[in-house]
Amino acid sequence: MASYRAHMTSSVSQLLRVAETGRTPLSFFLDGVEVGALTGDTVLTAILMQQRHVRHSEFTGEPRAGFCMIGACQDCWVRCEDGTRIRACSTLVKEGMRVVTNGARNTEGCAR
Repeated sequence: MASYRAHMTSSVSQLLRVAETGRTPLSFFLDGVEVGALTGDTVLTAILMQQRHVRHSEFTGEPRAGFCMIGACQDCWVRCEDGTRIRACSTLVKEGMRVVTNGARNTEGCAR
């Protein structure tokens, strides 16, 4: 496991973790970079702990950070490196998961 602290917030994150910092850390890949999260985090939480947006709108190119946070609005769709679409607000992040916010594709993906 990488030596980062998953409960720490980066200087460019949207969220600040203030509770449940004792959960087991895990690592996943965000746009090809290994980053940290905590077991039980949604993909949305894990991404927003690292940066200020989840994806860019396919219509306007503007950054999006999710909207309803309950899986109803379709605003938090992201892709795995293999092209599989996942809803970030209702999908738990997993060890080794490979998520992209910039539309890149590879042969690995989210199935871990």
